[in-house]
Amino acid sequence: MKRLLTTPFLFLLLARVNGQDNVTFSTDVHLVVIDVSVKDKSGKVIPDLKKGDFTLMEDGKPQQIGVFEFQKLDTEQALPPVPATKDVKVAAAVVPAAVAPAPKPTSSGLSGNPKPIIRFQDRRLVAMLFDFSTMPTADQARAQKNALEFLEHQLKPADLVAIMTAGTGPLKIEQDFTDDKDRLVEVIKKFSIGEAADLAGLSGNGGDSTSGEDNGSAFNADETEFNIFNNDRKLVTLQNAAKLLASFPEKKALLYFSSGIEQTQGSQGLGNDNQAQLESAVNAAKRANVAFYPIDTRGLIATAPAGDASSAGGRGSSAFTGTNVSSRAASRDNSQETLSTLASDTGGKLFVDDNDLALGMERARDDISSYYILGYYSNNGKLDGKYRRVTVKLNGNIQAKLDYKGGYFGDKDFKKFTSSDKENQLESALMLGDPLTDLSISGELDYFRLSRDRYFVPFSIKIPGAEIALAKSKGNAHTELEFIGQLRDDHTKLVGVVRDGITIKLAEQTAAQLSARPVGYDTGFVVPPGTYTLKFLARENETGKMGTYETKFVIPDLAPDKPGVLKTSSVVWSSQLLPIKDSLASADPRKKVVDSDPLVENGDKLIPSITHVFRKDQNLYVYMEVYDPGVDAGLKPSVAATLTFYRGKTKSFESQPVRLDSFIPKRGQTLPIRFQAPLSQLAAGRYTCQINLIDETGHRFSFQRSEIVVLPAQKAAAAVAPVKPGA
Repeated sequence: MKRLLTTPFLFLLLARVNGQDNVTFSTDVHLVVIDVSVKDKSGKVIPDLKKGDFTLMEDGKPQQIGVFEFQKLDTEQALPPVPATKDVKVAAAVVPAAVAPAPKPTSSGLSGNPKPIIRFQDRRLVAMLFDFSTMPTADQARAQKNALEFLEHQLKPADLVAIMTAGTGPLKIEQDFTDDKDRLVEVIKKFSIGEAADLAGLSGNGGDSTSGEDNGSAFNADETEFNIFNNDRKLVTLQNAAKLLASFPEKKALLYFSSGIEQTQGSQGLGNDNQAQLESAVNAAKRANVAFYPIDTRGLIATAPAGDASSAGGRGSSAFTGTNVSSRAASRDNSQETLSTLASDTGGKLFVDDNDLALGMERARDDISSYYILGYYSNNGKLDGKYRRVTVKLNGNIQAKLDYKGGYFGDKDFKKFTSSDKENQLESALMLGDPLTDLSISGELDYFRLSRDRYFVPFSIKIPGAEIALAKSKGNAHTELEFIGQLRDDHTKLVGVVRDGITIKLAEQTAAQLSARPVGYDTGFVVPPGTYTLKFLARENETGKMGTYETKFVIPDLAPDKPGVLKTSSVVWSSQLLPIKDSLASADPRKKVVDSDPLVENGDKLIPSITHVFRKDQNLYVYMEVYDPGVDAGLKPSVAATLTFYRGKTKSFESQPVRLDSFIPKRGQTLPIRFQAPLSQLAAGRYTCQINLIDETGHRFSFQRSEIVVLPAQKAAAAVAPVKPGA
């Protein structure tokens, strides 16, 4: 397992100067701490090595090892107790040998406050994170029962346990690291079973995603729409947990209790989740010495042909043809795939299909074996944010396998960057394997056929306004946003590039509203059908915060001579129809691109919702296209379309049929499908929207579905902040 931690270390020197009271001196030296696993050919830990047995280098330059110790975790002897409070006292402070010992400082443990490094000698750190937003009530109860079993009967003398929870709000630290078994049991027993269970049905985690009501009160008003259908927020929770644990240089096992995280799918199977956030969570864990051990709280899952009592009865012949079973199995596998990635990429393990969850906890705990801690004080004080490579070797003829983190990124001061530094940073960040996610980005990709082998792919993003810093001058506020992106095909060939900069200027009274409204941006690509990977970065130039959006998607071949089912484009769901001059900023304002965009008509542009969250005081706009329908003797098509809203299994609304019989000029056999529906007549809650298409001449049928959420009008937030280049 490769691990490294770098953090500022504050030396405290207490002295009496000229009869004055104690004076505190500080220095800006950085302590780099590396955990090194040393095992022989049989996989056993090699103990009793000395500092002189190791050589440590940074960027090829030898470093003096100032911190060295062996963490012995296989002891069965009782160890000194650790206080069961959230204000953990330091068991042993790391101080350099050349500095006089200072009084042992206190620390807030997992609070995230900048405090001296916390050290636990010969202790195994196990953090439990219960994500109630992914678990229905039954799974929450199962997780609680097995956690109590583990704490009461399977703790070892070296174990220190911390407890965290996640639900509708921010990550909570219920208990800092302690070996007080009674306190840990007390915390687990106080769990409110059923908390956030209504969210577990979203994104396919086993519940009914079209039932229940959401009034927006569970989230911050400015970020409600970013939380509901967005699995990125669950990954952010894991990333934040890893960052909190980074204050402990030891190896940590994070037991993540969940009922699965299923990647959300856009129309036509396009994934809308940000793969960069998954990578960022993994990389944060690596930097913090954290290994994820996801535990699927659903236990052993039996897939009955017609389902079980937890779901509504099936319809049609699916229970007899095997479709129902394969669909449920595919959903289960999808929900476990992300958990598997989190485990394998951080050196942990995934525990699924076992009702004995406590056994999984025990195996995760035992996966951390004894190891060495090496630390040195880096003399590279440049605030350039560049990667520093670290290597560790054994001296002499010692034969062993070393496992450690091979480098780290230095600190950076964005305000001191030159324009050249900023440009180089953007280009370098685009090539990094470690995505930057200080800015949250939600994105949507769609596709529309322009000709036989050319498709227009609009790409839209939203960034929460609350995450954007503004500079104020002369009664106005402003900031700059810069964007860079690359689109590559399945052979990694570069087929599209984005590079743009935008200045947002707001009056002071308007600037105060930015925290309650997202900022949007869009661009587009014209490419042939195929498999593509898009990596896109946004940077806010006031503080230098950056965000990454990365996804892989497929554009199907919908050529006219391809027989089969009724061919359709993506479906765009929107609540905004804006004039081009007021619409979102475009990376390519050229007339050619605008003319290619099917979302532009008569000078107005349809803005994709991305989050699929709407309000009762809004209109719902829907757009899609049908390709190559059947035609009669007069070469006229005849396609009927309806829009239906389902609440659970109940039909809440159905539009009047729309009949289409004329193609878009200069677009071949392309039929546009448009709906506009006022949402005021719908109750707040979750819905499945279905578009039914009947090709009356070609005798074919098709339908498209998507989940949306309707929020009450009184909770309405401002629309996407329209920004224009150089505005």
